[in-house]
Amino acid sequence: MAVFVALGAFVMTLVGGWTAQRVTDRRHLVLGLAGGLMLGVVGLDLLPEAIEAAGTPVFGVPAALLLFVAGFLAAHLVEHLLAGRHAGHGADEHDKGRVPQVGLTAAGAMVGHSAMDGIAIGAAFQVGGGMGTAVALAVIAHDFADGFNTYTLTSLYGNARRKAIAMLFADAVAPVVGAASTLLFTIPEQLLGGYLGFFGGALLYLAAAEILPEAHHEHPARSTLLCTVAGAAFIWLVVGIAE
Repeated sequence: MAVFVALGAFVMTLVGGWTAQRVTDRRHLVLGLAGGLMLGVVGLDLLPEAIEAAGTPVFGVPAALLLFVAGFLAAHLVEHLLAGRHAGHGADEHDKGRVPQVGLTAAGAMVGHSAMDGIAIGAAFQVGGGMGTAVALAVIAHDFADGFNTYTLTSLYGNARRKAIAMLFADAVAPVVGAASTLLFTIPEQLLGGYLGFFGGALLYLAAAEILPEAHHEHPARSTLLCTVAGAAFIWLVVGIAE
């Protein structure tokens, strides 16, 4: 049942990526929406779950929050290291902040997160059918945002369309694989919480330092801001329905 339900997440992820592709003539709106979706996923979904699962304090601070900060700093460090290496190979100043490897790395993290979504579905069905259904609905709803963000992140950093589509399909398949894996093993709750915290920090960095500035760079329009607010509000709605 868990694997069957995860197929819904597969379809919704592809729908999200397809939507990101179809509105390329409104790129600033796409990026504004993606930034809002990412902000909502981090602040309203990933971080609360991470604190609940791995909230043991380390020197007075919950471990999940420490890993959240570590994820933010790691994304910042990786981007600048790759940008410096890219520049050293002859890239011009305009391209420094758009290193293809950064986009692929970020999309790869999205794929890993989607696999964890599938594991969450499988683990919830192990507890009971009612809980499994609730978790599955939440995952399926927010996988639209995952597919949208995976395609946007990959293409934003200058990767070819075929690579963006490949990462989108990998992100779509990941929940099915994750759900199937729960037939073989389970992940300790604290380890899962730590991963969510670290991933949330990296995702917030990309939203705040890359996606949203790019969205408002050429089109500082009110509609772009509204798309960002709408993206965050959509995730709020999804989380509220799941609760």
